[in-house]
Amino acid sequence: MNAPTPALVAARPERLRLVGQRRQLLGIMHQRLMVGMLIFGAVIIAIVLRLTWLGLFGDHAGRQFTAIANLPSRGDIVDRDGQPLARTIDSWTVAIQPSKVIGDKKALSVELARLMPEKDAAGWLAEISSGKSFIYLRRRAAPRLVQALNELGEPGIALSREPDRLYPQTDLAAHVLGSTDIDGHGASGMERGMDSYLSDPARRGEPLQLSISSRVQQALEHELLEAKTHFNAVGAAGVLLDIHTGEVLAMTSLPQLNPNVAGNMEPEARFNRATLGVFELGSTFKPFTVAMALDTGDVKSMGQIYPCYDRFVRPNGRAVTDTHPFGRPCSVAEIMMESSNIGTAQIAGQVGTDPMREFLKGMGFLDKVEVELPERARALSIPKANWDMSTTMTVGFGHAIAVTPLHLALGYATLYNGGLYRPATLLKVNKGHPVTKGRRVFSEETSYKMRSLLRLVVTKGTGKKADAVGYRVGGKTGTAEKVLPGGGYSKTANITSFAGVFPMDEPRYAMVVMLDDPKAAPETSGWRTAGWNAAPTFGKVVARIAPMLGVRPDMKRDANMNEVLPFVREEK
Repeated sequence: MNAPTPALVAARPERLRLVGQRRQLLGIMHQRLMVGMLIFGAVIIAIVLRLTWLGLFGDHAGRQFTAIANLPSRGDIVDRDGQPLARTIDSWTVAIQPSKVIGDKKALSVELARLMPEKDAAGWLAEISSGKSFIYLRRRAAPRLVQALNELGEPGIALSREPDRLYPQTDLAAHVLGSTDIDGHGASGMERGMDSYLSDPARRGEPLQLSISSRVQQALEHELLEAKTHFNAVGAAGVLLDIHTGEVLAMTSLPQLNPNVAGNMEPEARFNRATLGVFELGSTFKPFTVAMALDTGDVKSMGQIYPCYDRFVRPNGRAVTDTHPFGRPCSVAEIMMESSNIGTAQIAGQVGTDPMREFLKGMGFLDKVEVELPERARALSIPKANWDMSTTMTVGFGHAIAVTPLHLALGYATLYNGGLYRPATLLKVNKGHPVTKGRRVFSEETSYKMRSLLRLVVTKGTGKKADAVGYRVGGKTGTAEKVLPGGGYSKTANITSFAGVFPMDEPRYAMVVMLDDPKAAPETSGWRTAGWNAAPTFGKVVARIAPMLGVRPDMKRDANMNEVLPFVREEK
């Protein structure tokens, strides 16, 4: 082989020198890289240590505002037609960090008192000088206030944005919606009852749809508020149900509540009378007693006769009387038409104690009312061990048992939907929330026969003022003496109610309206009973909402009144 050309091959000593230089250069690069990595690691460690120190001992305002900023977005609440009832918006939060105030604290206190007069200048100065590291000035602050505080140019004033719950319809369905606390969690109503659903990140953008109809709700609230004002009542409540699905289409409690400022409202306004208040609702119970007797066979027709003289003595020796005594034998139809305590007590006695308790249990009257709200009351009644025949007779005409208005509405729904009990729901019935199958309480035959009986009460009896022309209203008045806080009954204050169903020829909706301690009005001739206040309120509500619900007025349709009219004696 030919020897390599000398120009292409470096001398051996020179090649060794180049390799040495390369190794030296790589070593320097490795050293610099290690130094860089150590510096970078030290910086990371310093940052972590600083964050840990701040988290444990550092800037309180930073921790507070970071927590606020990280609050999860809460789902909207809409009515059955998609109208917004509750939504989340961004609002301003304003705070002050006294240790960072660089201006004159006295002058700053004067400015704060001018902008936020809930405290005077001395009060604000005491706050700023208290040694606190962080003080909220205003959460959910108005933009105008935020701008004014920002223009003060004080570095110690901190601004932040946070999610805020807004109820655009203000007090509409307020007790149904409830409210959230300052940290965005459900505090009451559906906000609390469905808190996990509304705060679930996986459902972001998917609103909670209620069964409530805003239009129907507004009508019910308006008429009840008018009645409360006109009759000078201390409170009122109303519930409207679809009897076939259990959907609550409207529910209200008065005094009114604004959920946007729920924490500033009086306890009386925050109290939900419709689901948390229990009341003796009087004669509205009487239809249940007759229906029980029809189901057990103790009453065989609406013409069955009972002695309805001036008084009836129960086994405990206490007498039962009527407001308008017949003074003669009377039929079942007449007992219901004129709301006879004497006649109903005797029917209840025939039903018996154990069967009555079974019926009441089936309608949920001995348990907490079933609905998604956390504000749910249990019915109050005499313990089973003390429940005797006298109790049975008393409960038969609506006393010795106290329930919520929603309990009562569910009872009427059960009685007139064919006899099936279904719990109430505040969620719209759809594919994701189907109709509950229900449990049978009354027979379909009994349910049908009761239609004409309650229609009779409105056409000829104590509920005449509840009629809404063309809408075939059936129902029952109820007047009960108000229970006193220390026990016993008031002789001057009543709970009045009207519970009914419409249209009675083909029942679809059940409604209860209740007034707490209504007073006599010029047109009531001194009377404070349900026929003069709750009944006309019911009729006004039906006249307004029936067209919204698709119920057409029809003078040619009605319940089969031949079931009852032959057994009503025309008084001369």
